[in-house]
Amino acid sequence: MSRKNRKPFIEQVEVIDAGAKGKGVAKAPDGRVIFLSNAIPGDVVDVQTTKKRKAYYEGRAVSFHRYSEKRQDPECSHFGTCGGCKWQNMRYEEQLFYKQKEVENNLARLGKIDLPETTPIIGSEQQLFYRNKMEFSFSDSRWLTREEIESGETPEYRDALGFHIPGMWDKILDIEKCYLQEDPSNEIRRAVRDFARKKQLDFFNPRHQTGLLRTLMIRISSTGEIMVLIQFFENQPSAIGLVMDFLRNEFPQITALLYVINSKPNDTIYDQEVMCYHGRDHIFEEMEGLRFKINAKSFYQTNSRQAYELYKVTREFAGLTGDELVYDLYTGTGTIAQFVAKKAGKVIGVEAVPEAIEDARSNAQLNGIGNVEFFTGDMKKVFNAGFIAQHGLPDVIITDPPRDGMHKDVVQQILDIAPKKVVYVSCNSATQARDLALMDHRYRVTKVQPVDMFPQTHHVENVVLLEKR
Repeated sequence: MSRKNRKPFIEQVEVIDAGAKGKGVAKAPDGRVIFLSNAIPGDVVDVQTTKKRKAYYEGRAVSFHRYSEKRQDPECSHFGTCGGCKWQNMRYEEQLFYKQKEVENNLARLGKIDLPETTPIIGSEQQLFYRNKMEFSFSDSRWLTREEIESGETPEYRDALGFHIPGMWDKILDIEKCYLQEDPSNEIRRAVRDFARKKQLDFFNPRHQTGLLRTLMIRISSTGEIMVLIQFFENQPSAIGLVMDFLRNEFPQITALLYVINSKPNDTIYDQEVMCYHGRDHIFEEMEGLRFKINAKSFYQTNSRQAYELYKVTREFAGLTGDELVYDLYTGTGTIAQFVAKKAGKVIGVEAVPEAIEDARSNAQLNGIGNVEFFTGDMKKVFNAGFIAQHGLPDVIITDPPRDGMHKDVVQQILDIAPKKVVYVSCNSATQARDLALMDHRYRVTKVQPVDMFPQTHHVENVVLLEKR
């Protein structure tokens, strides 16, 4: 390797911060920033860089001279290989500190706007086993650990049911115990895997697009109901019946036992027919007396308890008195719309996904809520002057866009109609900051409230109240 292309080795640097995507941040002697995938603030490490750019390096800590006081022992035996809980080695109070810091930095640095003091982040009482939905992948080429490879022994099984190795679409880490979803999630996953191995059923091969068993989805609602969906790549009725009967008999507590036959190159089920093998085709979530019917394709916040905290903040920021017309943009299945409806005169929800709007209408009817209406369409096309002329000028807009934030045409339309308040819920404070900057001449930010929905990860939700100047 030429000297020019040699990747620098940097000794004894202190990790001083946590940056984007949860990476540790250090400073190299030449002034460049170093982003580290396996170190936390307070660690002193030697770094093997893997990428060199004009302003930064990327690398891995290959030896530790001092461990941070912010560390804790991770619960999960798969930590460090599985990419799901990258902060499980950091104490929870420190996780909250860096999440709040990220929100504040993004709003100040990217938004460049005047901000009130941020309210302390709302932490999660449950820091493990908090997800209501998990998706696992089958593979006939299990990821082998370094120890397994170096042992020279032939592994008993190559079939796996677990998670993708970060950055490797065709490699699956076999999971024994996951700490993200409560039981019987682990029991169901292990039982299906072991039964399929015993019966010598074919696990999926993503490279060759062959095999029977493709994915497993488990949803466990706050009401205790369980949905299990298995995705099969091939239509083999006898083998499918074998697996589904096993689950039905072994786990009689399953409320909705479903399957999909999907021979597409990708494993998304949104354009597939979902078959109900046993029980119902849906389960119920519940929040503050409201019931939400969740089917296999429904979107629902994956941390039920923290979703309740998030929605309470949203409703409080809206400050409704009972007469207001509220627009709920990117309404999804209408959960926020229905949650605030009893405090509003009327709520109008808009969403691009037709199935989500069907769920929203169904759930509103289920809950006896008559002052909500839902409409389907691409937000930047539907949310226009004609729509507003038909449905009225809103007093309050609630917007909860995807990670990319709001389209500039949607931002402009909000500015054109200028409601008194805008409550902006975001899972990405960087794009939220960009949108706030576009609105700064018309609106001032008066409240900022981060909410931790995903302990052990770097992800954080943020709610901002904008009031007209």
